[in-house]
Amino acid sequence: MSSEPTPDNKPKRGQPCPCGSGQLFEVCCEPILTGARPAANAEQLMRARFTAHVAHDFKFLHESYRPTAGTPFVREEGEPTMWWTKLVVHAHELTDNPDKAFVDFSAYGIEDGTEKVLHEKAEFLRTNGTWLYTREARLGPAPYRSTTPKVGRNDPCPCGSGKKFKHCCLLKA
Repeated sequence: MSSEPTPDNKPKRGQPCPCGSGQLFEVCCEPILTGARPAANAEQLMRARFTAHVAHDFKFLHESYRPTAGTPFVREEGEPTMWWTKLVVHAHELTDNPDKAFVDFSAYGIEDGTEKVLHEKAEFLRTNGTWLYTREARLGPAPYRSTTPKVGRNDPCPCGSGKKFKHCCLLKA
């Protein structure tokens, strides 16, 4: 990736898709962006939305966002200041509801010469057979979960003193 993107960083046929799938643009996101085929799942829509950000295809972003889908698109003034450079999909989570899924991802971009990252868990719903981005379910990485069991107040102290935890290290915490 270049350190400073140029205005001509739009996806091109014959080149790898900006979404990072490893496929060519015309096989991966182009058919979804042009409406030739719908996204088969939430991850495909997420990748197409990222590619739409790279391509400045704001009409596709408008149409694939649940609150604005089905409403007329009106182009806004000005160009975005973020140039998106890379997408990493961490997880595509299915739910008990076959029409609801989550995608955990990191989108990298350059703004004012500085690389920035957006880490988000996004919610997607399928309405009338079409996947739509609905909302940000979580911004930032997943919360840290300790793998060690929690020490109870009346358990022996893990420091090895022989005292109960509540009479030893709990007082120091």
